[in-house]
Amino acid sequence: MGKLATSMVETPNKIRSKWHLHRRLYDWVLHWAKTPYGGWALFCLAFAESSFFPVPPDVLLAPLTLGAPKKWFRFALACSVASVLGGILGYMIGLFLWDAIGGWVFAHFSWAGITPVNFEKFQNWYDKYDFWIVFTCGFTPLPYKVCTISAGVAKIYFIGFIIASAISRSARFFMVAYLFGRFGPKAEPFIDKYFNWLCAAFVALLIGGFLIIKYL
Repeated sequence: MGKLATSMVETPNKIRSKWHLHRRLYDWVLHWAKTPYGGWALFCLAFAESSFFPVPPDVLLAPLTLGAPKKWFRFALACSVASVLGGILGYMIGLFLWDAIGGWVFAHFSWAGITPVNFEKFQNWYDKYDFWIVFTCGFTPLPYKVCTISAGVAKIYFIGFIIASAISRSARFFMVAYLFGRFGPKAEPFIDKYFNWLCAAFVALLIGGFLIIKYL
């Protein structure tokens, strides 16, 4: 139903063009796993994805780990560090540059999820949940790039932003790298199919644990 609803808003030509763009980017990202520069590409991808690039680093992290299982920790660490640094860049863009470039970004980067509608949603969420929004976006498939920039626009507590980003991004990438490194090809179909559900379950359990601690 979601796809049908989208098709009522966008023309078929626009949908096809967006799909082809994402597919080309996806394939381009994947090809780095077959080169000697896969580790550096992963670092750059994780950095860029935190502020503007639409393809998540998991796409490259998984095949790199499958190809070199013993390096899963190194890949996960590089991915986590780069993503947090990219998140800080996104925060600074929102804090210092958004008034000057916001209109241009909305006009040219809607394909990456940076839209007025998404920004408005995040601004409302920050008023209520602050830390938890950053954490949830960092771990789940929600658009982390929108979170980082809008967090700067909303001027949420910077140290809290870094802590939430570091915990959530590390938890996500270390989980992906460990599963692919430990179980290899056997885990790939299961993770691909249920990854979003696994992330959501992890966040629910973690938040539930904090709430129990808070109110005991």
